[in-house]
Amino acid sequence: MDLPGQTAESAETGRTRRKPGTRRLQILQTLASMLEDPRGEKVTTAALAAKLEVSEAALYRHFASKAQMFEGLIEFIETTIFGLINDISAKEVSGVRQARRIVQMLLEFAQTNRGMTRVLTGDALVNENDRLQDRMNQLLERIEASLRQSLRVAATQNELPAEPDAAVRASLSVAYVLGRWHRFAKSGFRKQPTDGLEAHLGLLIGPAP
Repeated sequence: MDLPGQTAESAETGRTRRKPGTRRLQILQTLASMLEDPRGEKVTTAALAAKLEVSEAALYRHFASKAQMFEGLIEFIETTIFGLINDISAKEVSGVRQARRIVQMLLEFAQTNRGMTRVLTGDALVNENDRLQDRMNQLLERIEASLRQSLRVAATQNELPAEPDAAVRASLSVAYVLGRWHRFAKSGFRKQPTDGLEAHLGLLIGPAP
């Protein structure tokens, strides 16, 4: 494995220079994979460097701090989740179907990206920079706002009764998603967040029209 900053001249014959951002991406991918450890142990920069077979100094050539590495993961989460939410909202006319698909997507995202689940729940951010948890809180607020909008659309389409209102349903839906994320992480990723989902969606949001 080549160290960051290694020149083409110092590399072995036939090696090509690493593309810009390749090592940075590798660091984030390795961090995410280490967060998949069912024991949920705190990831240190020393352990991360050892996993990558580089020095800690090499990590800091790409990220100013461990907090910045976590920000890279959060940025990936934000971009992916809200890209999918926008896609659902654009393609699905029914407000109820929108809300149901958003909840399903959030659970499937965690199921597919186990390490990211510990970031979503805040478990991996304990004792890290406070701004990281603040950013995750903002992400959850944005998710709730998206669900609230979909549920308001559902009410105008007469797919849902006026009471409880969209704000209550959206808040309850986010609490459900958080609960399933936590259950998934605390079970060592054994209890899948999508287990029983169809029945839960019927109670939480309502049957698909």
